Amino acid sequence: MNHYATKKSVAESMLDVALLMANASQMKSVLEQGPEFRYYLTVIILIAASLFFQVLAGALFISMGDSQNLIELANQRKLDIMNHVATALVVLTVIINIFITAFGVQKTGLYPKQ
Repeated sequence: MNHYATKKSVAESMLDVALLMANASQMKSVLEQGPEFRYYLTVIILIAASLFFQVLAGALFISMGDSQNLIELANQRKLDIMNHVATALVVLTVIINIFITAFGVQKTGLYPKQ
C-alpha cells in the first residue's frame, strides 16, 4: 500500500468537500439576497455549473478507483482518458470559482438590517 498516494487522495477529497460546501454556502447567500442582487443570475449559473462539474469529476474519480483490472492495456487507455477528463473538469471548476469570487457574494442576511 502506498501511504503517500493514500494521504494525497484523502487530502484531495477533503479539499473537494470543502469546495463543495463553499459553493453550497455561496448559493444560499445568493438566494437569500434575491433577484435584486446585481449579478444574481450570473452567480447562480456559475455556482450551479461548479457544483455540476464537481459532482461529475467526483463520479469519474470514484469510477476510476473502482476499476479492478489495471494491467490490461484496454483498461489503462480508458482510465487514462477518464483521468484527463476528470482533470479538465477540476481545472474548469477552479476557473469557474475564480469568476464566482470576482462577481462576489454580498452579505448573507445573517444580520438584521438597521
